[in-house]
Amino acid sequence: MLGRTANGLFWMFRYLERAENTARLLDAGLRMALTRDLVTAEEEWRSVIATSGQKASYEAKHASYTGMQAWNFMLREKGNPASILSMFGLVRQNARLARNAISGELWEAINENWLVVEEQLSKPVGENRVLDTVATIRRAGTLAHGAMSGSMLRDEGFHFARAGTFIERADSIARILDIKYYLLLPSLSYVGSSLDTGQWDTVLRSVSGDRAYRWLHAGQIDARGICEFLILDDRFPRSLAFCHSALRENLAALARLHGAEGESNALMRDADTRLNDLSIDEIFEQGLHQFLIDFTKSNSAIGEAIATDYRFLA
Repeated sequence: MLGRTANGLFWMFRYLERAENTARLLDAGLRMALTRDLVTAEEEWRSVIATSGQKASYEAKHASYTGMQAWNFMLREKGNPASILSMFGLVRQNARLARNAISGELWEAINENWLVVEEQLSKPVGENRVLDTVATIRRAGTLAHGAMSGSMLRDEGFHFARAGTFIERADSIARILDIKYYLLLPSLSYVGSSLDTGQWDTVLRSVSGDRAYRWLHAGQIDARGICEFLILDDRFPRSLAFCHSALRENLAALARLHGAEGESNALMRDADTRLNDLSIDEIFEQGLHQFLIDFTKSNSAIGEAIATDYRFLA
């Protein structure tokens, strides 16, 4: 497979996952802001923007963090390359570049959802539409992943697409965890309070993990238990452990197809060993925020190594 085609598949699914997870961040911010007064709600939106990595570009355009201003910036702001509208445009652009390597069903899912998202984001999104818009974006990601799973050959194109998905998903879940633990909790005095519990519940809902967690933990909302679930429980498809396991399998499959391992395989093994050797107590002892920073750096390095190993720009 040509490096440009592999690059198109990898980034098509990275942008798709990034758009979906930006929508999940927005959903978390919306639900958290509903529980706060106006001043504190602005701090919530400041945290959401910072966690999405858009703080500098946002503050270059806006002086305050009102809800409608913040979510429209993340959804559709012109000149914001990290907006969901921009990312969906890049999903479609990369799908076109890799058109011969994807199924007709996947192309239809991408193209039809692009048209729906483009129409919904053609004008500013008000408070009465924002939750429906976020749900549409999340649904678009689900439909595209379903089309890929049900219609694509399990060849190298499939594995590049899946590698892009899980690199991006792991990064997004780490950021969503960080928004709660490091940025949103206003004071240690809130730990264990109803506010703290409500925020953790919102984090679970934002990653579609609330039902699974409650089933496993008899409905008890506990910060340590939720962190263990989202970091180390490889049964949950959005946990960091699951993302690493799936990424390792896809990189191993690519190495077999190409007849050799690359730097990405070595980095993946190292990262996998570090994660598998940790307990939740050890993660809390070193500091959850520091663990998440280290994890995202390692995850980013693996993504860069994949691009080098398979000559994405060749």
